[in-house]
Amino acid sequence: MSLLPVFLKLGGRRVVLVGDDAVAMSKRDMLVRHGADVVVVSPDRFQPADLDGAWLVLAAATPEVNRTVAAAAEARHVFVNAVDDPPNASAYLGGVIQRSGVTIAISTGGEAPALAGLLREGIETLLPDDLERWTACAQDLRRSWKADGVPMAARRPKLAEALKELYP
Repeated sequence: MSLLPVFLKLGGRRVVLVGDDAVAMSKRDMLVRHGADVVVVSPDRFQPADLDGAWLVLAAATPEVNRTVAAAAEARHVFVNAVDDPPNASAYLGGVIQRSGVTIAISTGGEAPALAGLLREGIETLLPDDLERWTACAQDLRRSWKADGVPMAARRPKLAEALKELYP
């Protein structure tokens, strides 16, 4: 299976969460933090029409309910994340690091979420403590490169040199 990593702007967009246990509520909190307009549906009351107008669906229920949710999502061309249920998912959430304007996501395609979590923890320890300086430097340089028409291929080596100069 080949997965395309993607970051979504969920602000103000309808996201349906089918589930009502602690796992579902942690997913709800995550979605709300990212600005989604979250609609929670109890698994025993789910109807396919609950997905009308949704941009994304999270199914945090039994495999049977998740399968029904996945079929309804597929019919509407909406991606579904089925929590700990890869066969019923078309989207997978991974381990995520967000710091100083940088987001790093790690995925195992839903097959080994604990590994994604361990990798996230390991990578987080490798990031510089002053990552905000790196981010500010990259943002400043990008503005000047765009204004000066610096080709994309030339930017990465120039950024590496500029970051080295942050440390005398």
